[in-house]
Amino acid sequence: MQSKIKYRKKRTPKIAKQASDSLKIIPLGGLEEIGRNMTLFEYQDQIFIIDMGLQFPDEDMPGIDFIIPNIEYLLRHPEKKLLGIIITHAHYDHIGAIPYLIDKLNYPPIYTAPLSRGIILKRQEDFPDLKKLNIQEINAGQNITLGPFKIVPFHLNHNIPDTLGLAINSPAGLIIYATDFKFDLQPIADKPADLSRIIDLASPGVTLLLADSTGAENPGHSISEKTIMDNLDPVFREAQGRIILSTFASLISRIQQAIWLSEKYNRKVIIEGYAMKTNIAIAEKLKYLSIKKETIVNWQEANRLEPNKLTVLCTGAQGEPEAVLMKIVNREHKYLRIQKNDVVIFSSSVVPGNELAVQNLKDNLAKQGAKIYHYKMLDIHASGHGYQEDLKTMINLVKPKFFMPIHGHYSMLKTHGELAESVGISTKNIVTATNGQIIELGKNKIIATQKFVPTNYVMVDGLGVGDVKEVVLRARQTLAKDGIFIIVALVDRKTGLLHNDPQIISQGFVYMKESRDLINQTKKLIKEIVSSSTRGQTFNEGYIRNNLRNKIGLFLFKKTQRRPMILPIVIEI
Repeated sequence: MQSKIKYRKKRTPKIAKQASDSLKIIPLGGLEEIGRNMTLFEYQDQIFIIDMGLQFPDEDMPGIDFIIPNIEYLLRHPEKKLLGIIITHAHYDHIGAIPYLIDKLNYPPIYTAPLSRGIILKRQEDFPDLKKLNIQEINAGQNITLGPFKIVPFHLNHNIPDTLGLAINSPAGLIIYATDFKFDLQPIADKPADLSRIIDLASPGVTLLLADSTGAENPGHSISEKTIMDNLDPVFREAQGRIILSTFASLISRIQQAIWLSEKYNRKVIIEGYAMKTNIAIAEKLKYLSIKKETIVNWQEANRLEPNKLTVLCTGAQGEPEAVLMKIVNREHKYLRIQKNDVVIFSSSVVPGNELAVQNLKDNLAKQGAKIYHYKMLDIHASGHGYQEDLKTMINLVKPKFFMPIHGHYSMLKTHGELAESVGISTKNIVTATNGQIIELGKNKIIATQKFVPTNYVMVDGLGVGDVKEVVLRARQTLAKDGIFIIVALVDRKTGLLHNDPQIISQGFVYMKESRDLINQTKKLIKEIVSSSTRGQTFNEGYIRNNLRNKIGLFLFKKTQRRPMILPIVIEI
């Protein structure tokens, strides 16, 4: 599955030599967007990386599987020493690009917590052509030395265990890196963040805090997982039929809640979905999940149970076409059909862009007789990202001199900066950066330079990595929007005229049986264009094709106000 990354050429600004105490911070992704998280920390040509994630494509990127960070800056500077990669947690927007970039970087060591290590290694099995990863396991409180950087991980709450913040002792001073986090005093399958530990780590004085901004536009505190547990309890208690709970495969705390509630109300559990089965197996092996031996059953055992004695945990709450929940609703699942009294729980928020797919899924489930619960009806999903009061708490605990919001769309970063200002950080000490922007940090200064490194999208499409360029994407967008109009013209070289009527194929443009007048007019125009293009018995295939493409395109636009892709095929006979 390995292929070379090809990058679109882009102007690389000249980078001035940094001062001896100046540290460069370069976000290659994660700013102005959700996902693709990857940040470089560079001091005197020594670099370490935090996270290496992917981003899911927008609706206007047909055929694209996902987007990964652009590492052109690293590849163009082989003289720089890459010390290692630190992974803060095992969500794909923080680990998903590893298989696509690690060999280009010559397999540097990866440092991460046990659960993240297990998930990364399991995913790497899908890439058998790659070399074995060098992953060194770390835990909160363990010191790591990478060149001039002394790094101490600390525990944070998120919606996956083993999430690590980082206290980075650098030549530019102490940096606190607060990855995706929230403060949860009553988490499930996790322990609360140790606030006293954060205060202790920050006590020497923090030069810079970088902190997650995803929840910056939400007032108050994020919901505790204990609240979710309390709200799910009556649903499990009162359900008369099977419970089908769909959530993210990585949401270990929610999976634990469903298992505990199933055990409490004497339900057996079926696990459906490859990613969910994999993550549960890893989490259970590492003792991040507690499951009684008799709780998990197979379908042969499940089919002997009364409906009110079975819980199905599955993926598909985002309406993904190939996920388990969609297969159930489409009656494609081998064992499961929706029955009266079935309860379907959507225990996740809707990822932007998936609203219509999720609504259609809920409609179809309701038509088949299911009772549906989702987060807008009841607090049965909690964000893993801190809201405004959580973010202000982090700033007050750390008391940094400088502040840089990370992880989020630009409006989220801007709002987070305003929150920092509201709790006493001076406006001139707050940097709201963009992807690729080089931030220079010293003990008493922070400069958002106007120097940038390339961060344009590298798109993954099947086995292709970086081979889908903007021109290809634009062609796909045109096809998706206005379709394709194919003209097949057989031209007699001797006469310069069409040998017979041109053939026309329309896909995604007009329905030909109901557009006969338009098609007949187009055929007539094709004859005229070919005849005028071959006057004097000159025959130039490329010239004929260009004339057909331009003039037929203009004609169809005048008639329909649409611009299909025109594909002329000229054959000499």
